[in-house]
Amino acid sequence: MVALEQLYAALPRFLPVLIVLVIAGVGLWLADAILRQRAERRGSGRFTRQIAMLALTAGVIVVAVLALPGSEETRGQLLGLLGLVLTAIIALSSTTFVANAMGGLMLRSVGSFRPGDFVRVGDQFGRVTERGLFHTEIQTEDRDLATLPNLYLVSNPMIVVRSSGTIISCSVSLGYETHHAHVEALLIEAARAAELEEPFVQILELGNFSVTYRIAGFLADVKRLITSRSSLRAHVLDTLHRAGVEIVSPTFMVQRPQLAGSRVLAPTSAAEAPAAERSAAAPEDLIFDKAEEAASLEELRGERERLLAEIAALEDRVGSVEAGERARVEREVELRRLRVANLEKRLAVAETSSKGAPNGERA
Repeated sequence: MVALEQLYAALPRFLPVLIVLVIAGVGLWLADAILRQRAERRGSGRFTRQIAMLALTAGVIVVAVLALPGSEETRGQLLGLLGLVLTAIIALSSTTFVANAMGGLMLRSVGSFRPGDFVRVGDQFGRVTERGLFHTEIQTEDRDLATLPNLYLVSNPMIVVRSSGTIISCSVSLGYETHHAHVEALLIEAARAAELEEPFVQILELGNFSVTYRIAGFLADVKRLITSRSSLRAHVLDTLHRAGVEIVSPTFMVQRPQLAGSRVLAPTSAAEAPAAERSAAAPEDLIFDKAEEAASLEELRGERERLLAEIAALEDRVGSVEAGERARVEREVELRRLRVANLEKRLAVAETSSKGAPNGERA
């Protein structure tokens, strides 16, 4: 009973701080919801929202300390203690928490990649699905989602496949009995059959038992990167075998009785080889589904921002043009507004579809 009476007596003194905490909690919840919607509309992802919520939370803590009962000297000491604790936390976690946050700021300022891009960092390869303040998420060739700390990204060399196109290649070892000019012509033919542009051949190594060639070409549609690599290798096999050229690896050592002049070749035509079932859909459609959704959202948001900028520029011109020209400018503005409305609908459908499949699972 005495404890309850003491609690009731002390409650009025702590009522202001309780009110501040309740209001702050509701305010933080509303701010998070508003920032989340704003980030989805503008395509800024988690990055901006995380920074804003960190700043708001720090402000709430300071206000709560100021609302505590006691003298100004006591509150000042509490703020000083809070500063020391925060400094200690930053010092102890500088290699992880703060370092990842600084890495996220650095990656955002550099802007070397965006959602949908192919990236390779160390042993990790995939398409970017999300960029955050502390981590970056990629979708691997196995369709799995890999979370990479931003500190890891800024500490290791990163290869970003350019969206305008990239070079794909494969290497093959052939015997010395085949002239390199004949090999180069066959490999160029294989690259063109694989729909690569501007193919070229390099001689990489003159080994003890074979010559290593590299055939490469320009691929414009990087979204079909995996399919095109496999297609290039298949066409290299088919082209060389049709021409009777034997593929010899650096460790090719087969010891078995053979007739003089016999060669190790696969069937020389598709008719002699067993038929393989091929899916109409490319593997990338299944593997990088979440990354493709992120890239599509990024493109739609970029198009919307471009149209809004054009609308603002045209509206600035309306007041400074003549009547006849004004009608044309107003029609241009109206057309762009219709396109923005259409983009908003497409964005809403895409975002709803993306939310309906959590953790990258297909709907």
